[in-house]
Amino acid sequence: MSALKRTALTVTAAALLPALAVAPASADTYDDLADEKRPNPPASMSTVGGAQLGKAGTQVSLGPGAPVLPEEVTGRSWIVADAESGEVLAAHNAHWRLPPASTLKMLFADTVLPRLPKTEIHKVTNDELADVGDGSSLVGVKENQTYSVHDLWLGVFLRSGNDAVHVLAAMNGGVSKTVQDMQEHADELQALDTHVVSPDGYDANGQVSSAYDLTLIARSGMQKKDFREYCSTASAKFPGEKVEGKQRGTFEIQNTNRLLTGAYGITPYKGIAGVKNGNTTHAGATFTGVAERNGKVLLVTVMNPDPGESQAVYKEAGRLLDWGFAAAGKVKPVGELVPPKSATASQGAEPANNGAPAKTAADAKRGSGGIGIALAVIGGVLTLLTAGVFLVNRRWPLRRR
Repeated sequence: MSALKRTALTVTAAALLPALAVAPASADTYDDLADEKRPNPPASMSTVGGAQLGKAGTQVSLGPGAPVLPEEVTGRSWIVADAESGEVLAAHNAHWRLPPASTLKMLFADTVLPRLPKTEIHKVTNDELADVGDGSSLVGVKENQTYSVHDLWLGVFLRSGNDAVHVLAAMNGGVSKTVQDMQEHADELQALDTHVVSPDGYDANGQVSSAYDLTLIARSGMQKKDFREYCSTASAKFPGEKVEGKQRGTFEIQNTNRLLTGAYGITPYKGIAGVKNGNTTHAGATFTGVAERNGKVLLVTVMNPDPGESQAVYKEAGRLLDWGFAAAGKVKPVGELVPPKSATASQGAEPANNGAPAKTAADAKRGSGGIGIALAVIGGVLTLLTAGVFLVNRRWPLRRR
C-alpha cells in the first residue's frame, strides 16, 4: 500500500443518482430462460448508473490505445467496473434481469453477516433444514449438531451450502423475514433489478438480479472485513458429525470459486480476492469476482455464458478482467456504480469536477502481490461513511466540515 500514491474521491448524491428508465426491464422467469433458443434482452431496461447501461448489447467507448474487447465472451449479461471510482468500463445488457443462482448469496451475506456474532454457537434443528431444495449444494450441516456462526459462514462462502444458509436464516428470524431483509437491503443499495424469493439463490420463479446489481452488491459486501476474509478463503476445516464417546472431527472444504483455487483446468487468477460463483439449471453459470493488479481494483460479473466452452464463466471473467486492466485509463466510462440510498443525502461533500468522479493523483506503478494486496487495497478503498458521504478512500478520508 505504501508504494501507491493515494487519492480520495467524494461524490455527491446528485452526481451519482441517474434517473430510472420509464419502463424497467421485464423480469424473465426462469421457465422462459430454460428454452433452448437463447432469448433476446428486453428492449427497455433500467438506467440506474447511466442511460447507456439501459441499452441492449455491448456498451464500450474505446479511447486511443485501448484494446478491443475479447471476442470469446458469450455471457447474456456482463459488466466490468472500477471498484474504487465506480466507473463502468464496459457492459453488455447490464440491467437484464436474469436468475442469479448462488451469486445471490452475496446479498444474503451482506444483509445477515453483520447481525450475528461469529462466535455464537447454534444447535441445528430438523425444521431449519426441512426446506433446503432438492439437489442443493451442501456443506454437510447436520441436525442436532452444534456449529459456530463462523463455521456456517465458511459453509456459505466456500461450499455455497444452502444448508448453512437456511440455518443462518433461521437464526435471523426465519426464511421469510430474511428474504424481506434482503429485499430491503437490495433496495437500499439501489439494486433495483433484484427480486428475492429464496435466500440461497435456489431456482425460484420470479427470482432475478442483473450483472449491474450483483456488482453493486459485491462492492457493498467487500467493504466488510469478515465478508472479504470469507470470500477470499481457499480452504478451511468444517466440523464433522459428533459421535458420542469420540472427539469431534473435521473435514476440509474448498472454495468453489475456481479463479481463486484453481480446479478443473482453471488457472488461479493473479490478484483475485473473491467473491462468489453460482450454477443452477435455469440460471446457468454466474460469477462475480474482484481482483487487483498494479494498484487497480476491478469488479467483473458474468451471467449465463454459452455452455459450449468448459468452465466458460471463469474463463470469460478472466478475459474481461485482463481487458479491464489493460483498458484502464484508455476508455470513457459508459456508466457508474451508484451509492446506497443512505449515502445520497451527503452533507458537506465537495463535488469533484462538477460532481463527476475524478482522481486527484495518478497511481504509482507497482507489481501485484496477489490476494493479500487485493484485500488490503479493497479494504482501504471501499468505505461507506454513516455521515451520508460515499467515499472511495485510498489512503485517508477527506476532511469533514
